Amino acid sequence: MTRLSGHNAIVTGAGAGIGRAIAVRLATEGARVVVNDLHSAGAEKTVSLIVAGGGTALTSIGDVSNSDDVEAAFQQCEENWGSCSLLVNNAGFVQQVRFSKMETADWDRMIAVLLRGCFLGCRRAIGPMIDRGSGVIVNIASQLGQIGGAELVHYSAAKAGIIGLTRALAREVSADGVRVNAVAPGPINTDLVMALSQEWRDAKASELPLGRFGDPADVAATVAFLASEDAAIYVGQTLGPNSGDVML
Repeated sequence: MTRLSGHNAIVTGAGAGIGRAIAVRLATEGARVVVNDLHSAGAEKTVSLIVAGGGTALTSIGDVSNSDDVEAAFQQCEENWGSCSLLVNNAGFVQQVRFSKMETADWDRMIAVLLRGCFLGCRRAIGPMIDRGSGVIVNIASQLGQIGGAELVHYSAAKAGIIGLTRALAREVSADGVRVNAVAPGPINTDLVMALSQEWRDAKASELPLGRFGDPADVAATVAFLASEDAAIYVGQTLGPNSGDVML
């Protein structure tokens, strides 16, 4: 498929898991992809997978909560291919901790990476997109931003913030030709989720109408749809590949 040909994409947190699957899927559909991650080995692996499949990609190593690192990713895109036309804010991490034992530093880091990182990416992308009269932003939220998760209060709060940011920004820029949407995955078979306790994972699986977790490819397919013209009238939406955990 080549429905994303001509797009210059930046995918944050693309060195593993959902981010890697998204980057590979976008490249498969014709986009040139800047693979951003905090860890060079993971980013380089993703790029090698894209190139092996005949796609075009380059790495950008940095922390999405750092505005200078975000700027560097966009500059790499601009210097090599032109301005970013497709941004996927995916970078994040999971930390399981009871709220009563949560340190202020735990809260601050979660909000910085997930919510501030999303803000910084959107802010850097939006001006050139408005000037061009087109662009797509897909923010990766979570079903826990919709229903909450025990021992994941800071994560749930940050993801809820991403959903709110997505809706508000879509109202602001849709008339300028920029489509902003979110994807709120349920539990997905990634290393991040596997790092949660077996008790948590067993309890969550038992709650799901589908009875099982999803795979990164399920999320990547949803992102590719939102990035394409097939989703031309989707703005401010939150799509949920979540095994039925949230039904709207």
